[in-house]
Amino acid sequence: MMSETESKARGGEAVPFTAASPADEVKTALAGFLTDLGAFQTEMKTKFQQQEERLMMLDRKSLTRARPALATSAEVEAPHQKAFEAYVRSGDDGALRGLELEGKALNTAVNADGGYLVDPKTSQQIQAVLRSTASCRSIAKIVNVEAASYDVLIDITETGAGWATETANAAETSTPAIERISIPLHELSALPKISQRLLDDSAFDIEAWLADRVAEKFACAESAAFISGDGIDKPTGFLTYPTVAAGTDTWGQLGHVATGVNGDFDAVDPASALVDLVFALGSQYRANATFVMNSKTVGAVRKIKDADGRFLWADSLAAGEPPRLLGYPVLVCEDMPDIGIGSLSIALGDFGAGYTIAERPDLRILRDPFSAKPHVMFYASKRVGGDVTDFNAIKLLKFSV
Repeated sequence: MMSETESKARGGEAVPFTAASPADEVKTALAGFLTDLGAFQTEMKTKFQQQEERLMMLDRKSLTRARPALATSAEVEAPHQKAFEAYVRSGDDGALRGLELEGKALNTAVNADGGYLVDPKTSQQIQAVLRSTASCRSIAKIVNVEAASYDVLIDITETGAGWATETANAAETSTPAIERISIPLHELSALPKISQRLLDDSAFDIEAWLADRVAEKFACAESAAFISGDGIDKPTGFLTYPTVAAGTDTWGQLGHVATGVNGDFDAVDPASALVDLVFALGSQYRANATFVMNSKTVGAVRKIKDADGRFLWADSLAAGEPPRLLGYPVLVCEDMPDIGIGSLSIALGDFGAGYTIAERPDLRILRDPFSAKPHVMFYASKRVGGDVTDFNAIKLLKFSV
């Protein structure tokens, strides 16, 4: 019997077999691990390099003028904006005539009123300016409509209610009275003009210029109409309605509080009229109430003090916040009347409930290169209406006995 294990070599010779030591096994395993780790590092470096190359290619594409749209809305608005700019600069309306706005149920073909729809970007700039101006638009309720008018149903009485037991018959309650208010939409127009030389200058931002001029004209016309418009081809202003002493007013009338002096505040106690005005407004409206007056009236109100010598007026302590009078925000609107005999120079109310502005969302532009040569005129038009929808939500201060 052989004393040690033998194995046959390829050459046929017997070779003694000796078991590997633990140190050799560790070295062998470690060498294999290091080999695998090196291969893994090489593979990851290759993948990272490929990923970096892909990112660099995307960055180059994003910096070119042919950057792909990031949203479907951009694909819709970009052709409209490009076609509209071509029409404004040169009068070329070929692209606008063939353009259809998918998903918006309207197109840019010439309608009965004439003109083309302004591209969404320019329209949004105009709306932003109108919202930021000092007019009743910033505090009134605004609705977008597609019809020629907007109808509001108002419950001018409260529905009756009563207590009932389990076995007794319920008593009949009163029926609410419903009032219908129809707000017709009127055409608001602006007619800015510009020289052809500026239109030919490609560096001139024609869209921003057009948006600023149209918004400026619209803001001035709207602000006056929402306050004192007579309702004939323009919105009906809240000062157009008849006024009676607060507490005696009925539907279709605005309540007012008198100062006790013709054309001025009371010399002894000027603050009392303002306090009476605040509490003449219903409690459900006071939470969202706003004072409306012009700058001259503000100058007079700022000087009023209470019985303890404290000013009623408080300036804003934060950017974007309006000043306050008796704790309520003040909107300075220059279209409010100056203080005079019998004037209604200060209004207080929840205008979000009391006054509604209805408008069509589209704005149209018609280019006119002939009427004011060598200038080019742009006839911009939109449809807007406004009216009082809750007479209880607005009270006025009347400078009279």
